[in-house]
Amino acid sequence: MRKIALLLLLAACKEEVAAIPDPVALTDEALGYFCQMNVSEHDGPKGQIHLANHPQPLFFAQVRDVVAYLKGPEREAEIAAIYVSDMGAAQSWAVPGTTNWIDAQSAVFVVGAGVRGGMGAPEIVPFAAPERAMEFVERFGGTVMPLDAIPDEAAIGPVDLDQPLEVPE
Repeated sequence: MRKIALLLLLAACKEEVAAIPDPVALTDEALGYFCQMNVSEHDGPKGQIHLANHPQPLFFAQVRDVVAYLKGPEREAEIAAIYVSDMGAAQSWAVPGTTNWIDAQSAVFVVGAGVRGGMGAPEIVPFAAPERAMEFVERFGGTVMPLDAIPDEAAIGPVDLDQPLEVPE
């Protein structure tokens, strides 16, 4: 009896490791977390954040909004996974793809390129391959960096929507 009780106690104390959720294909029904607008109707890269114990991800109409959410003080739950569009695999800026998601932790991002994202603000552009990010920098400017190096001011704070920003083809 003691062995059974000990085994039950050990089983109860054992920390379960949750499986990392896979990315979800972007559909026409996906709404942006902040804007509550249809994500697929906006140009440029997108993002999705999976929260622990939530069945569906939060979608974002631009990657800048993903970074703002991550840097914000309030969240609904622990983050289980973060995925962003691989713009190196995108058909174009207007057609960023519905299934070309990459893990944001392993992606590289172009920050400060002066390109307009889906909601009109300056965009933070993700790539799976650093060489594709450098090609983007050569064309549009900016700096390549990992997710955890993106400065707060690149995603949080006021934005002048009248500033001249490019929309890549």
